[in-house]
Amino acid sequence: MRSRVLLALVAAALTLGPVASAGEVVVGMDRTRVSTSLGRDFSFTTTVTNRDTATTGTLVAHLNVLSLKPGVYVDPEDWSEDRTRYLEPIAPGGSRTVRWRVKPVNGGSLAAYVTVVSQSGTGTPVTGPALRFDVASQKTLNAGGILPIALGVPGGIALLALAVRVQRRRRG
Repeated sequence: MRSRVLLALVAAALTLGPVASAGEVVVGMDRTRVSTSLGRDFSFTTTVTNRDTATTGTLVAHLNVLSLKPGVYVDPEDWSEDRTRYLEPIAPGGSRTVRWRVKPVNGGSLAAYVTVVSQSGTGTPVTGPALRFDVASQKTLNAGGILPIALGVPGGIALLALAVRVQRRRRG
């Protein structure tokens, strides 16, 4: 009886197929730190390696961004347009390299990391090392070239009002 149950469990495990777990898939990062400023895009790559003896199933790699300091709101969708990648199965000993593009929208000390999970949603998610990046805040008087407009429009309205007033005095 016990051998039948054990045999049934082994057969069930074999039909599940390979599942990505912490022991089988490793996520590596090409660097650990970046310094940049607001609006200056940067990129980095992660390498997903299969250290198992079986081919993985389809994998999902997902980029996340967070602040390392309290009080800084970070919406990861603002930082990268393409945060989820679907990776074809990886053969034993093989790997896939994924390039991520990030656009800083907040100043401060932040981190990005990539988590990989089986597309089936089973197994243990694997998270790679964090990429720390420091974003210098740019405090500028002329953000995006708006200063001439911000000063010119009210100044133009004031000149127009002055011209109308002068014209009325000459008539009256």
